[in-house]
Amino acid sequence: MRQRIWTQLDSVYTLQYVDQSFSQGFFGKQKLTLKSTDVFNNFLFGCGQNNQGLFSGAAGLLGLGRNPLSLIQQTATKYNRVFSYCLPSTSSATGSLTFGKTASSSSAIKFTPLSKLTEDTSFYGLDTLGISVGGKKLSIATSVFSKAGTIIDSGTVITRLPPDAYSAMKAAFKDKMKSYPLTSGFALFDTCYDLSKYTTISIPKISFSFSGNVNVDLDVSGIIVARKILQVCLAFAGNSDDDSVGIFGNVQQRRLEVVRPWVYDVAGGRVGFGPAGCA
Repeated sequence: MRQRIWTQLDSVYTLQYVDQSFSQGFFGKQKLTLKSTDVFNNFLFGCGQNNQGLFSGAAGLLGLGRNPLSLIQQTATKYNRVFSYCLPSTSSATGSLTFGKTASSSSAIKFTPLSKLTEDTSFYGLDTLGISVGGKKLSIATSVFSKAGTIIDSGTVITRLPPDAYSAMKAAFKDKMKSYPLTSGFALFDTCYDLSKYTTISIPKISFSFSGNVNVDLDVSGIIVARKILQVCLAFAGNSDDDSVGIFGNVQQRRLEVVRPWVYDVAGGRVGFGPAGCA
């Protein structure tokens, strides 16, 4: 999780993240025009002059949280704090970002209430109830997830799980993948496979259960990540302790063919998903 901390001094700001990334620059105010009928006067924004850490190659950051300075909050009178996005599974594919009521108009969208654990923060919380691997629900007590809570964050790449939850997932995944040889891990990933001798592979399905009877089946691009050609790793990581918040990251949110865009209805206190968002 990259916690945002704003500091404003006259027209200068500093934006600090827990992972030590930061942005410093000038704090400005201008007219924002998203389309001819959607114009927002006196829109507050930061113009970064010194950006360090995990901002390499990025043109900027779009604030979609519940912070008063986010685009969602500053356009609330027009869009009523409702938006959706779909993150494609490859860089060559096209995603989507939609504001306003049309973002949640589909009857196919299933909603889970925003967690009470994060209602006083800028984050969107999910009440995680369980995880299934290969169609079988893991034996994880719901208290494992509820102690520190879970947020959904498009700014975090890899999903972080409580230690006990990650251990159970890893064990079940390794059991389903026991036909394939393990190889060395890298970075955050400790469960990796060498598939160079195989022409076909079978990856076990992984799904998450959230409150409100909402089940989310992950696309294969949200289950494994490639280290190099024909070497893949389980695309999750465990937190260092039970007191660290769980994070549902952007790799697990990516969809392309089986598309489920996340819909945020902040005013209604819920997060939902539905089919065909990137189509």
